[in-house]
Amino acid sequence: MLVAAMANRDSVTMNEQQMIKQKLTGLRQEHRDLDDVISRLAEDSPFDQLQLQRLKKRKLALKDEISCLENQLLPNIIA
Repeated sequence: MLVAAMANRDSVTMNEQQMIKQKLTGLRQEHRDLDDVISRLAEDSPFDQLQLQRLKKRKLALKDEISCLENQLLPNIIA
């Protein structure tokens, strides 16, 4: 009975890990896309400074979210 309960807990964990990995893939793609948009926007002169700041802020928020999700995937290792 205990083995079945632990196996069920592990399958939930694997499912959660898979969902996190899928979310990470999407966030990384959005981060790369924003990087391209920011580069193209900065090349064009004149450019909208406010729009550029908003895009950079969104890119930083994505980076923070990516880091948080990556930390969830890493096991807790006490050194």
